[in-house]
Amino acid sequence: MLVRPTHRRFTPARLALVVAAGLLAASTAACSAVSDAVSVGGGSSSGASAGSSSSSPTPQPAELVITPKDGAAGVKPSSLVTVSARSGTIEKVSVRDAKGHAIDGDLTDGVWKATQRTKPATSYTVQVSAKGVDGTPSTERTTFKTLTPKTVATYSMPYTGSTVGVGMPATIQFDSQVTSKAYRAQVQKSISIKTSPKTAGSWGWLDNRQLMWRPKSYWKPGTKVTITADLTGVQTGPSKWVANNLTGGFTVGSSTISYVNLATHEMRVTQNGRTLRTVPISAGQDRMPYITRSGTKVIIEKQPSVIMDSATSGVPKGSPDYYREKVDWDLRLTWTGEYIHSAPWSVYAQGRANVSHGCVNVGPSNAIWMYNLSKPGDVVKFTGSSRQFLPTEGIGVWQYSYSQWKQQSALA
Repeated sequence: MLVRPTHRRFTPARLALVVAAGLLAASTAACSAVSDAVSVGGGSSSGASAGSSSSSPTPQPAELVITPKDGAAGVKPSSLVTVSARSGTIEKVSVRDAKGHAIDGDLTDGVWKATQRTKPATSYTVQVSAKGVDGTPSTERTTFKTLTPKTVATYSMPYTGSTVGVGMPATIQFDSQVTSKAYRAQVQKSISIKTSPKTAGSWGWLDNRQLMWRPKSYWKPGTKVTITADLTGVQTGPSKWVANNLTGGFTVGSSTISYVNLATHEMRVTQNGRTLRTVPISAGQDRMPYITRSGTKVIIEKQPSVIMDSATSGVPKGSPDYYREKVDWDLRLTWTGEYIHSAPWSVYAQGRANVSHGCVNVGPSNAIWMYNLSKPGDVVKFTGSSRQFLPTEGIGVWQYSYSQWKQQSALA
């Protein structure tokens, strides 16, 4: 039997459906291809983006300038340590020696500057904490060493802790000369004095070793005096520097002032304005070098006994005028050998004639009384001779008027 193939007939509606199905298949294939391409491309793009987001800015610590430079040697003690920032902010600065002693300083307008000088022959460490412009914290550490001078200048504050008389100046006494006015001025700028009650007065140099502050007139009894010497690192001569600070002071006791009349051979002793006793005396002979000096002197020290040797004042052994004696109840008035002391050998002349080698001779009982009454700083005023007391022969600040004394200042 012959079988003929069966042919399907498409109606217009069915044909439209078939065409639509074909277009949909093509569209789906096209979308898959685009989707795969985006997926590959997207992976590459995503990797680039991730790499960019993982990077961070470079830290920017503070940029500091520290003087003296790291490792510097032979630095002058007067060269003050400074720290500044080219960028960033300084937060803390420490400057210490090997023993941990710190140098004080101030941070002002972004710059730290020491307010103290350094010691000679000393190693220091500088440590700085800072922040950069972006806040990055940092620390920097440097070291330096100050010069070793040929001479370390030493000094003292005489009479610290004592009760003294109304004529005693506050004193800084160097063991060697402060060799120029510029050096003396720097010393003076580095010393301060406090008095209670407040007292008018002035610093002045008695000589190149002795800086003294005297009141305009004698101290008021009961005054308390405090001296502060910030002299570490101050230069006093070629290759000579101070290596320490000192603080001292004294209290002013009663006003004991004596008046010695060399012409009438008597000494009137007063305390707080009242005459206590008039004492017969014998002073220096009327020939050089024994003439007792006129002027206003101050008791330098008191000693129960002293060996007095004329060789120390230029009269040597072998001279007819040579002497060497143990003398009791001694109140020293000059570095040149003038004292008030007991002289039992000259009682016959006391009140009548000057027979001593320059000292004020008094009888033993008066000498003991005077010794017990007196203290360093008490004033003894001499009149009646043609030989004048020179300021440097003792504590001679009262040989100047106040206006003259102010001119003794290195800052005048």
